Amino acid sequence: MKLVAESFAWPFRGRWRSTWAAGVLCVLLLPVLFIPLLGYAIAATRAAEQDPLQGPPAWRMSASLLADGFWTALAVLLTLLPFAVAWNPLSSAFFNAGVSPTRDAAMSGIYAHAIAFFALALPWGLVALLVLPHATASFAATGKPADLFNLAAAVRGVRRDFATWNVAAAAIVTGWTIGLACAGLLCVGIVPGIFYAILVSAHAAAALHRSGPHPSAG
Repeated sequence: MKLVAESFAWPFRGRWRSTWAAGVLCVLLLPVLFIPLLGYAIAATRAAEQDPLQGPPAWRMSASLLADGFWTALAVLLTLLPFAVAWNPLSSAFFNAGVSPTRDAAMSGIYAHAIAFFALALPWGLVALLVLPHATASFAATGKPADLFNLAAAVRGVRRDFATWNVAAAAIVTGWTIGLACAGLLCVGIVPGIFYAILVSAHAAAALHRSGPHPSAG
């Protein structure tokens, strides 16, 4: 569990205050700054791969950061696509099955969509945990977008070092749980909580590259 503890502490190492100020602003303006935020997540993963004893890197807006963010956003959206396509059909199935506690058609539709959303969220989360940590670690190390979309290599990476992936996944899930829980903890707010979760995830994913051979090799 050393990796989990290190991942939880890593966001507060180095000159973290200035990093957090920019990061919280990006999360606050997420619809506009989604790509720069993901680009920074890759930069943070790369920094943790190169020197995990240092804190998160300083923000440097650049073309490469925007490119990294674009490719990462595309990879995330591709993992979401099958579940997004299934959402409406599954909602219709729930609606026709009469799972809603009310007979009002409009409310029944809302209930059906909400139930379908949560039914699909778990399998999407499992798929994302299976492929994205190794894929982002590889991409951060090589800078090659192809590594983000090499699903077979990501699965091989999990099989090759399941123990490290299991601990990294535990750190990522717990980091996001803590981050989202910040909405109701000490009035900290969900915005800094999300940025904290991103940094925890970056450090945890970096361990997959440090743990052995390059995940996309072969």
